[in-house]
Amino acid sequence: MSKSKPAFFITGTDTDCGKTYVSAALIRHLQQKYASVAGLKPIASGFEPVDGRMQNADVEALTLASNAALAPELINRYSYHPAIAPHIAAGQLGDIICTDLIELDVARALEQVDALVVEGVGGWLVPLSESGSVNIEILAQRLELPVVLVVGMRLGCLSHALLTARAIIQSGVPFAGWVANHVDPEFDFLRDNIATLENQMPVPKLFEVPYRCNSDKYAEVEACTEHWLGLLRSL
Repeated sequence: MSKSKPAFFITGTDTDCGKTYVSAALIRHLQQKYASVAGLKPIASGFEPVDGRMQNADVEALTLASNAALAPELINRYSYHPAIAPHIAAGQLGDIICTDLIELDVARALEQVDALVVEGVGGWLVPLSESGSVNIEILAQRLELPVVLVVGMRLGCLSHALLTARAIIQSGVPFAGWVANHVDPEFDFLRDNIATLENQMPVPKLFEVPYRCNSDKYAEVEACTEHWLGLLRSL
């Protein structure tokens, strides 16, 4: 895949670790430098009726952050209503999640925008097929985009983060770094846990996302991403 334009793949330690929030913040920041920037969520599970149509919160967030109008099927190729693992949802419909098609969607999107952010689903090894032979790792290898790992800072995050980082490196894809996302305001010894990851993660911490407390903190995240972008440009 062409790397002539900035494009990044956002993954996470697990579900609800903040991938969409970080992806949307990066999209908005990139718009300060590039005329057209969009976000893709190729696979999404969990749709609810909103104003007479089915919506997925992650897809909507990326679409709202984007300033380029892409075809809906490019933004979200595979849509599954129940909030369950995508391979299970696909199996219920007799569907097959095709990484070839997603790769083509990303290439087509890059033809229409100046910069692109692609968000994965779940964690790094989430299956995309019943056999497990296709998963998020395989998709990321196909796309060959720099990977950013979002770590939800909560109890259990150390093992999740270190295991995921090891798997990303073993996959051979470009690994830009990790983001510490404060998802639990009552997480004990937060700074100690971040220090542990800073010492043991094989790639640098790019920045931290403050706990949102139900308020809009995008501006705070955008203010931190210049350092992030500098690191990504070196890949």
